[in-house]
Amino acid sequence: MLIILEVLYINKNLDLNENIRSKEIRLSGENSQIMKTEDALRLAREQNLDLVMISPTAVPPVCRIMDYSKHLYEQSKKQKEAKKNQKVVELKEVRLSPTIEEHDIDIKCNNAKKFLSSGNKVKVSVRFRGRQNNTTGIGSKILEIFINKIGDLGVVEKSAQFEGRNMFIILSPKTAK
Repeated sequence: MLIILEVLYINKNLDLNENIRSKEIRLSGENSQIMKTEDALRLAREQNLDLVMISPTAVPPVCRIMDYSKHLYEQSKKQKEAKKNQKVVELKEVRLSPTIEEHDIDIKCNNAKKFLSSGNKVKVSVRFRGRQNNTTGIGSKILEIFINKIGDLGVVEKSAQFEGRNMFIILSPKTAK
């Protein structure tokens, strides 16, 4: 199963208020200015807000006056929204055999079309048993027939390959442009 994830990181380890150890800071905002930490802390307390160190590596460190708990809440909300909007792509498998009949290929092809139309990738494999390993040409013909029946719904992402006793291809859904 393939899963596409976008990871958002909320930094909860920011220094704030009395934990800021620097003597001077750069206060960002409407008018960016360098001031003593005690003065900036006093300004934050007058506004009932927090003094948060944003960039500790800068010289002098950059701080901002904000409501820290509200900031954390908004960040977690953005993270949940991004997680909700991400798409999970699964790899579905359709198994065939070298002795499969035409009608059975049609049924398997219809299943693969459903998987592709729902946005999933499809692995089509032909399983060889015993003496069938000598007739791999039949497997490639079956896969070609399968690809032709899929038509415009899928695109061959990986061409025919062997994996143990199985010959397989991977189809991905055709993207609309």
